[in-house]
Amino acid sequence: MTLNDFRRLALSFPEAVEAEHMSHPDFRVAGKIFATLAYPDKTYGMVKLPPLDQDKFVQECPEVFTPVPGYWGKGGATHVHLKKATKKMLEPAMAAAWRNAAPKHLLKDPAK
Repeated sequence: MTLNDFRRLALSFPEAVEAEHMSHPDFRVAGKIFATLAYPDKTYGMVKLPPLDQDKFVQECPEVFTPVPGYWGKGGATHVHLKKATKKMLEPAMAAAWRNAAPKHLLKDPAK
């Protein structure tokens, strides 16, 4: 996965926009960050997952997903090793991060 592949995927979610945080790109929905790119360097992305989802993705693909060290990682911030990631691996994690940040009116009711 390239930086642009990650960017395209993040921006494919409803109302997702690209902004900047601490000199690197981030992706937001309703003003909340759900993913960042190129931090700590250009070989990484980050998805902000609920901790239970983080555990699941890290266990399923530890070569792709690792918790960010420290406080942020304990809260669900999860590094994505871009060179090892594929769209098939990343898309469910990105969707979980987006859903975690999206306002309720954007979330589709699965019962409908």
